[in-house]
Amino acid sequence: MVKKSLSILILALCFGLILMGCPKKTIVKEQPSVTKEEATKLETERAAKEKAEREAWEKEQARIREEEARKAEEARKAEEKEFGKSLVAKKTPGIEGEVLESKLLKDIYFDFDQYNIRPQDLPVLKENVALLMKHPNVKIQVEGHCDERGTNEYNLALGERRANSTKKYLISLGISPDRISTISYGEEKPLDPGHHEEAWAKNRRAHTVILSK
Repeated sequence: MVKKSLSILILALCFGLILMGCPKKTIVKEQPSVTKEEATKLETERAAKEKAEREAWEKEQARIREEEARKAEEARKAEEKEFGKSLVAKKTPGIEGEVLESKLLKDIYFDFDQYNIRPQDLPVLKENVALLMKHPNVKIQVEGHCDERGTNEYNLALGERRANSTKKYLISLGISPDRISTISYGEEKPLDPGHHEEAWAKNRRAHTVILSK
């Protein structure tokens, strides 16, 4: 009886192993076939979609460029208006015609008996150059000034060196030489009439005026 039961158990195990070893059938679903006409239609639709997307992108880029150009033109006109409002006419001896001053063109200052441009004044000249670049028809004159110490002859020569060093730096930043003239007033036109160091420091300067625009 035991042998019979053991034989049945062994047969059952063998049968189970056989079943486990049999590979399962993979059911492959048939893909519906696409006709040539349908494939052509799908390709046409895809191409049309890509074209529409490309045209929409190009249209948006054109709109952005137009908007940027409009803003740039508005900014240019605003700067032109601000520059025009900043101009003040004045009469300068020895110069024919109208001379204009602008608060947007800043003065630079010099140490006593020096004509080298100080490092702290370089940003001022760069701002002046940026303004002049935006107005290429503007011609300027750089005035060299001194304080009252020293002889008239010495100060006229020193003022000339100050004006020329300023002109040279403006040219190095891209301003055409034919747009810049120079003149020295020495100690003749002090900004501050005082007789002390604070006044003298203000009077040692290079001042820029506009001759034409």
